[in-house]
Order: sequence, then structure tokens, then C-alpha cells
Amino acid sequence: MTAHAINKMLSLDSKDLFEKLFEFSPDAIVITDHTGSILRANAQVERMFGYARQELAGRSVEILIPERFRAAHPKQRAAYTAQPRVRFMGAGLELYGRRKDGTEFPVDIMLGPVDTPEGTVVLGVIRDLSQKKKDEEALRLSEQQKSYLEEELVSSHQFDELIGQSAKLKRALKQVGDVATTDATVLILGETGTGKELIARAIHRLSPRRDFAFVRLNCSAIPSGLLESELFGHEKGAFTGAIAQKVGRLELAHQGTFFLDEVGDLPLELQPKILRALQEKEFERVGGTKTIPVNVRLVAATNRDLAKMAAAGHFRSDLYYRLRVFPVTVPPLRERRDDIPLLVRYFVNSHSKRMGRHIETIPKTTMDTLVKWHWPGNVRELENFIERSVILSPGPELRAPLAELEILEAQTEAKDTNLESAEREHILRVLRECRGMIGGSNGGAERLGVKRTTLNSKMKKLGIKRRDYI
Repeated sequence: MTAHAINKMLSLDSKDLFEKLFEFSPDAIVITDHTGSILRANAQVERMFGYARQELAGRSVEILIPERFRAAHPKQRAAYTAQPRVRFMGAGLELYGRRKDGTEFPVDIMLGPVDTPEGTVVLGVIRDLSQKKKDEEALRLSEQQKSYLEEELVSSHQFDELIGQSAKLKRALKQVGDVATTDATVLILGETGTGKELIARAIHRLSPRRDFAFVRLNCSAIPSGLLESELFGHEKGAFTGAIAQKVGRLELAHQGTFFLDEVGDLPLELQPKILRALQEKEFERVGGTKTIPVNVRLVAATNRDLAKMAAAGHFRSDLYYRLRVFPVTVPPLRERRDDIPLLVRYFVNSHSKRMGRHIETIPKTTMDTLVKWHWPGNVRELENFIERSVILSPGPELRAPLAELEILEAQTEAKDTNLESAEREHILRVLRECRGMIGGSNGGAERLGVKRTTLNSKMKKLGIKRRDYI
């Protein structure tokens, strides 16, 4: 309602109508004089701010303003009094009201001068934006979840399901079935390329949270300086470049499953924060003060030895034990060689369809070589090799570049030989300096920082005889 309309009503002797509009307005209305003293307040002020009207009468309007804004308010009021007009306060700024209990809430404020027989007063209309902010945040969260899920849909996964019949894989899948229906934290252990993410997705699909989001965060793929923001989100202006509020991956996973991949690469300074969020089920965004509740099922994965890292102080032991509620170990491909033919045929069919090829046979020599190869990159390496093979196979028979494996094997053997040779020479040199003493004070084992039994075992492996160092 504009000042002109109010003046017109007053001049038409419509005081009763004005009183009804004033009293039953859905917005809080406060009338102040030029000094900022409250002259009148409507019923909505009581509901919105928690004060009885008689408590406010004669007090400064600044009682309704958060303390951090009060110092600047007298100057702003003086500027308005010098040029009174209908205007919205704080255009482009976020304004807040302060309740009697000290809590704050977002508001819109419109000011307008009103001429009365006693002089000009200022009518302030205050609208509570709390619900609007909640709706906007829910919409923003929904849009970011949609965007994240679209990214997940277009991202390529190594294969659609876990392929294999080996005893070790079946044991791991049995563990998945046992733990999936619970809400326990799962730590998936295994070498790079073994399919740890597929295990995590299987846990999610079999869990009561299957209808909610599965959100993944790879701790090794994001620079450490951005990881906290990616994990918890940030508020607008939290740091240079934060031009808008961002919802973090943890919040996106609310009610669903949060998959922390490569958790061994999580920076030490972030570990207590993620531990607190898991234990207390709440967190704050970077640059924010609002506590956000979160309910997620955590699944973590790593190819590193977290127990050794914790013992060396490179990983928090309390977080390690929090993650290791139910460990599942995914076997490397060299320990499930019986599954290699199944995987080879699966990948040949999959990539052939995608590329429009018609590969019908796989030579026995090719399959035998693939089964014997130790696959240091595991299933991922096997899939990449088969994809290259399909590209090189224009006809109905798979033409695998087996020479690649022979070259890699030769390079690996040469590397291992060089390492063993260097290690052998180092041990011999230390033993000669110790005049053949293996144990005891200042013996070879002590100098090398190992146990005597370990050194004896290493000497036997490297073929070191007593005559070599005496």
C-alpha cells in the first residue's frame, strides 16, 4: 500500500477501513517517528518477532534489527528522513529481522512516509521470506541433484554388472548381500581397476536407500583446495570465485548413499570434518554458519593400506576405525583367472555392438595368453585391451595385439631384475661394513632397519651366501 493511498483513505474519513487493513495485514507493519521510535505495530509483528506490542511502544526500531547492522542504521535513517519516499530497503542486499529470542530470519522491507495531523511518520512493511528462502533452496538443491544425476548417467562405467564365478568373487558378493540391507558403513578394499565402484553401486541397489541418490566423490580426482567445497558446499562469497551458493556432494546424498572413492587420498585437515559430519549427522557449508542435518549411508573405497597409513600418522585412526565397520575385499584379476574368459567375451560383445563390428570367434592362443597375463591394472586394463582389440578387428575373428603384453612383461622383468640387483648390492655393502654381523647391536639388520629374520629371508631370496660378504 502506497503512502498516497493511505493519505487518500485518511482524507476520506476511512479510518476504520485503514485500521482493519493495518491490523489484519499478512505482513508485519511498524509505524515510527523521525527518531526511529516505534509508535504502533500490528498483530503480525507480535507473531513474527515474538514481542508484545506494548513491549515495543516507544522503543527504537533497531530492536528488530540484527546487532551487526545496528551501527549503520541511524545514518541510513537520517538519509531517509532528509528525502522521504516510498522505497524498498536494501535493494540487492539480503536483509534480516531479529526476533525477541535472538534468532534471525530473512525479510523484505518497504518504507513509505505518511502525513498525519501530528506530522510525518514512516510506515514500514516487513515481509518474512523464510518460506520463500526454503523453497528456493529446495529448488536449487533439486536442480543440482538433477544436474549431478545427469552427469552420472552420461558417465561411462566399466561394465554394467559384476561378471565372474570364482570363489573369491562369490565370497565378496556374499558379503555385499549380507551388509547391503543394513545401514552399516562399508570399506571396499582392492587394487586399482578391480571394480570397487561396482561393488558400492551394488550395495546401494540392494539397500533400503535404493530410491534415493547414489552420490560419488573421488578424493584423488579433485584438487585438495577445492575438495572441502565439493564435499560440503559453500555459501556465496565464501572465497574468491564463489559467486553463488553451492550444494556439496554430502548434502546431495541426503537419504541416499555417499560413496567416498579413493578415501586414502582425503587430506588430513579434512578428515576430522568428515568424521564429525558422519558421527553427528550434520555439517556447515564453507563460509556458512547454518548447521545442515544430513542422513547418509557411507561406503568408502581405497587401494591403499589405511592401517599402515594410520600407524604412520598419515590417516586419522579414529576415521579409519569409523570407516572399517564392515570391510569387503575385491580380489585382483590374477586371483580369479577362471573369470577372465567370461570377462573377455562380455567385453568383446559389448564393444562390438557399440562399434558395429561382428566378432564371432576368439582364437585359443589369444584366450590362453589373456588368461596367463597378470593384469596389473585388473579388470579396467583388460577392458581397455579388449576395446583396442575390437578396433583392430575388422573381420569376424578377434585380433588382439598380444605383442603389447610381451613388451610390457619384458619391461617389468627388466625393472624387477634391476631393483633386485640394486637391493642385493646394498645389503652386501652393509654386511661387509658390519664385518658379516647380521644381528645384534650395530649389525646388518639394525642398520637396514629390519628384523634379523626378515633380513635372513631377504638374503635367501636374493641368493646371498656368507662367502659373498666375508
